[in-house]
Amino acid sequence: MNTIIQTPTNNIEESLDFYSKLDFQIISESAPCLVSDGKVCIEINPDRFARAGVKLYADSWTSEVEELEKQTHVLKVDGGYLLSDPSGTWIYLIEGQGVAVESTGVPASVLGNCAGMSLETTDVQKALNIWQILGFSVTMGTLEQGWIALENKEKIGLSIMKPNACPHLFFNPSLTYFNGKEDNPKIIQKIRNLNIPISEEITAFNDEGIVDNVIIRDPGGFGFFIFND
Repeated sequence: MNTIIQTPTNNIEESLDFYSKLDFQIISESAPCLVSDGKVCIEINPDRFARAGVKLYADSWTSEVEELEKQTHVLKVDGGYLLSDPSGTWIYLIEGQGVAVESTGVPASVLGNCAGMSLETTDVQKALNIWQILGFSVTMGTLEQGWIALENKEKIGLSIMKPNACPHLFFNPSLTYFNGKEDNPKIIQKIRNLNIPISEEITAFNDEGIVDNVIIRDPGGFGFFIFND
């Protein structure tokens, strides 16, 4: 794959246990440690300099970096480049072959239908500019709406939200799972049964005070929104 989500960890066994409980498939346990739910591939990185973000692979990023430097500061690092968007999400541009991951046939995790990354940002336009340079195209939403959905060639989704759009905890970046009003309560119950800690039980989107959406975090702090629509 040419798009890898990165989560840090200070205990790789604990992180692997978290993802195993949620039925992510373990692709490899070291160098790098990778798990997948068939939609996204996540690298669990124990390096003390690792930060939550996304790794993008290409033979060369020279032309993109020229455009990105008009938008933000880009650092030259070993193997490629490093930058962040206005949400603070770290973006690693790695020059070379992507990670060989076979996701065909990998079943969905306990969390359900992955809709990609979600970011909350103080500058939607600047974030949009950066991600479009990196190969993401708009699929839904507008600047006027304060919410824009994008997707790259690997069908990795990305949602960018304006400030104060989400009445709940928000961790940049997070992965969002949309499961529908019928299935999401069942998935929430499965999460409870697995004794996965819930960071927030959300009732803001209904009038009956029912917990119909939840947020969880992995041991490295990476967020997961388990939402019904």
